[in-house]
Amino acid sequence: MAGQGDFDWAVPVMRTGYAGRALVYIVVAGISLWAILHGGQGQGTSSAFARLESAPFGKVVLFAIFVGMVAYAIWRLVDAIWDLETYGSDGEGMIARVGMCVTGLIHLAIGIGALLIVFTASGGDGQSSISKAAEVVLGWPGGRWILGAMGLATIGAGLYYGKKAYKREYRKHLRSNEVTRRWDGLLRLGVLSQGFVVTVIGFFIFYAAWAYNSQSAGGLAEVFSWLSGQPYGQILVGLLSLGLLCFALFCAVNAGYRIVPRASDPDIETLKGAFS
Repeated sequence: MAGQGDFDWAVPVMRTGYAGRALVYIVVAGISLWAILHGGQGQGTSSAFARLESAPFGKVVLFAIFVGMVAYAIWRLVDAIWDLETYGSDGEGMIARVGMCVTGLIHLAIGIGALLIVFTASGGDGQSSISKAAEVVLGWPGGRWILGAMGLATIGAGLYYGKKAYKREYRKHLRSNEVTRRWDGLLRLGVLSQGFVVTVIGFFIFYAAWAYNSQSAGGLAEVFSWLSGQPYGQILVGLLSLGLLCFALFCAVNAGYRIVPRASDPDIETLKGAFS
């Protein structure tokens, strides 16, 4: 079995990846909140990137996002293959590790999208990338069932985020220090907000399979649109944007203080241990 020192290189890759992920949510949630305060609508990832492209240093930020997303994808794949966070090889552990591969590929796609905007100055045709993917899947033999399973899996991932927030399970992966202890409440809110978004996206995907209509699937932009149609919708969208800024904080804290069991000192005190 590989020793602790064999994976030291993975730690800076992981930190770069989480920093890039934090940047994504700062951009998307920040632009959405700014738009709402000025009478606009919440922005999805693609539209937020397109708006960022025309801002001062926007292309530099988009390229930084691309680098961060590539690093995050590498980290997730390496973490899954070598089990750097010791999830194990039982059923639950393997599900978690497969999920890491999926999230790694999703974030790689986000990074490629950011890079394409840098070089093409195009925000796309306005169709959600998730609905495009749903359209492809529905064209496969048995695609309706496959898409439905994807929707259920996404709902499960969102509920897992909720469980992680409720039980504060994220604490076991963070180093205990003044920063993590002080901001623990906001970290929890960020994880919960991300769980809400992922769960709703999962319902959209499942409904697209049920209705056999790829246009019913959608991402963050569609979550914002659905919320805005509810009573006090703009307030709800604003609150969710604030929650996603908390998730950006969660990612930034992970960039600085996340512990990798197979590449870290086993005597480091975790945030979970500090609150035990």
